[in-house]
Amino acid sequence: MRNPYSALLMLALSALPLPSLSQSKVVVENNIEYANPDNQHLMVNMARPAEGNGPFPAVICIHGGGFRAGDRNGYNGLIKQLAERGYVAITVEYRLAPKYPFPAAVYDCKASVRWLRANAVKYHVNPNRIGVTGGSAGGHLAQFLGVTSDVRGFEGDLGNGRYSSTVECVVNYYGPSDFTKSYGKSVDAAEVLPLFLGGNNETAHQAHITSSPLYWVTPNAAPTLIVHGTKDNYVAYEQATWMFDKLKAANVEVQLLTLEGAGHGFQGDNAKRADEAMFKFFDAHLK
Repeated sequence: MRNPYSALLMLALSALPLPSLSQSKVVVENNIEYANPDNQHLMVNMARPAEGNGPFPAVICIHGGGFRAGDRNGYNGLIKQLAERGYVAITVEYRLAPKYPFPAAVYDCKASVRWLRANAVKYHVNPNRIGVTGGSAGGHLAQFLGVTSDVRGFEGDLGNGRYSSTVECVVNYYGPSDFTKSYGKSVDAAEVLPLFLGGNNETAHQAHITSSPLYWVTPNAAPTLIVHGTKDNYVAYEQATWMFDKLKAANVEVQLLTLEGAGHGFQGDNAKRADEAMFKFFDAHLK
């Protein structure tokens, strides 16, 4: 038998105000265009604190996928976590190989940093407190931004040129540092790198050098946290140790979190340790 009060209850509930974005901990805004090279309409998704006027520190998240795949939406969860911790966070779309080989992805990621600074007032961002993170190919791009802030040739021409693409710190999850030594140590380097670099290590050797963060390290590099597992079959653990040693030799602040037995991508306790280290590092350098 139908409850005679059910219709009244539903009517009363329907009259209640719906929760607004400002009533939640974070505000999420998707599909914001930051650049439009070759009519590609590159987008970011953004999460930011719902309360307070900031200015807030910011973190840019760069997805992986072997430079030829992947999607910015993979970091939607992370940008919300960062927003809950008091950051404005964006996850960035960039052009993919083989249609857009190196350095298109670098141009795009640097353009996203400049765009964020150009819109700092609008989104309540502290333009002097911007960090970057990414995993795998995204880790490479994050690290590349951290070591090439003063290299004009990697800026591209995607707008907001009066703003800097410098990042204040980097968290690099298992990103390759030296492509010239990836072959034979990675299960898919022979497939991925020629698409990204226009040839293999013999036919496009200079591109392998130019695209490797290891060869751009100077004392001006950004403070860096590297997180890498010892059983990574896609990006060998030694890639992390080379980057750590090179940054250390240049007197750049650098930390290496080694996850024993972890592969490419972290789960369980390893994921928890990695995330805790990332949040601690960003808090130390951006807050």
